[in-house]
Amino acid sequence: MSTLQTKVRLTRFLTVSCYAGLLILFTAWYVFIHPVGTANPWVIWLIHFLPLACFFPSIKSGNPRSHAWLCFMLLLYFNEAVLAAATNPETRVFGLIYALLVVVLFTAAMMYARWASQLARQNLPAQ
Repeated sequence: MSTLQTKVRLTRFLTVSCYAGLLILFTAWYVFIHPVGTANPWVIWLIHFLPLACFFPSIKSGNPRSHAWLCFMLLLYFNEAVLAAATNPETRVFGLIYALLVVVLFTAAMMYARWASQLARQNLPAQ
């Protein structure tokens, strides 16, 4: 197995793991651990969950271009994670875990998109 294949496999594993971890974190936090008292917790959960869930088919298929688009979406989530960690003492731990998952997911998805594209170009037949 080449070094590039190893990198692709590692970043794919990290991407899928952090993606699932982020979806689980949203479900646990917004529905069970810290539901918002002034609004329906399911609506808040859906607002956070659905944009990421839209990427599920492309994450499952391993499409490098979709991983790059996921990185653009994650920038919004990173902003929210930093705000959660910095503004409210009640959400500090949640915000730190959230930010860590987003940073690792962003980096892994970005590197997966790059290395998977390079691997696909290497495996093209010569014309």
